[in-house]
Amino acid sequence: MFYNATMDTMPMMSSAWSSQEDRTGSAGGRGSYLSVHKEYDGKEDWVNYVSFGSLSKSIAFTNTPAGLKDATIKAATTALIRLYDPNVKLIGKATHRPLTVDGHAGHELTIKVDVRKPKLPETYSTVMVAVIDRGDGTAVVSVADIAGSTPQWLPVWRTNVSKIQFSK
Repeated sequence: MFYNATMDTMPMMSSAWSSQEDRTGSAGGRGSYLSVHKEYDGKEDWVNYVSFGSLSKSIAFTNTPAGLKDATIKAATTALIRLYDPNVKLIGKATHRPLTVDGHAGHELTIKVDVRKPKLPETYSTVMVAVIDRGDGTAVVSVADIAGSTPQWLPVWRTNVSKIQFSK
């Protein structure tokens, strides 16, 4: 189970995933990873990565459809830069959809990232970001970065986002 600083929770992806610090810019968050290509370049693993935490205070947030969408775009931009780099190459346009988690309004953004690197068998990853209002003027955020060869993890992440529970 992921816990953020306000003790909100989100289920982990599965027991095959390992725990790690947040790398996406959330506040008080945690991350989890699963090796997809072990030492693909002779040194590093290519991993799927998921995080859960509170939305950074540096991202303005209002609980309106437009405010949720804007906060999600900003959280996605931060995550993409931190996970890849400022020159990350995106494939196509982002898709957006409103969502509701435990009666709380939210927004999801999905985009593909070009990840072609020498010796890496992947051509893209899918990055998904969900921002959900906590009901107290703050929000939680979850980020998934899933290799194109493992799309089976995308619905698992969505299911786990739908199971986020908010502390009182």
